[in-house]
Amino acid sequence: QVQLVESGGGLVQAGGSLTLSCAASRSTFSINTMGWYRQAPGKQRELVAIISSSNTTNYADSVKGRFTISRDNAKETVYLLMNSLKPEDTAVYYCKTIARSPYGLTFQYWGQGTQVTVSS
Repeated sequence: QVQLVESGGGLVQAGGSLTLSCAASRSTFSINTMGWYRQAPGKQRELVAIISSSNTTNYADSVKGRFTISRDNAKETVYLLMNSLKPEDTAVYYCKTIARSPYGLTFQYWGQGTQVTVSS
């Protein structure tokens, strides 16, 4: 099992910045891809950014150039630096990881979510 603990959400004015963190619990699982998703009220959950174990990244078009995803493999932690925030970035942000068990099976795990609110 892998547990993900997120932190860093909050209230910020438009144009401001926030950094989200998501730490995976120490386990026998191997952490592979890590990513951030978000869900705004009344909308479906959407991909924000993902990063592979080899640091290949992919971003949603809506955040390209403003958000940066990174990871510290030694700490099994993924970060999301969010700059130039807009009111439409307001959502609950969820961390997700794909992890491989010692038996070679892969599972996905989600964090509990952290609220990001951007005021205009």
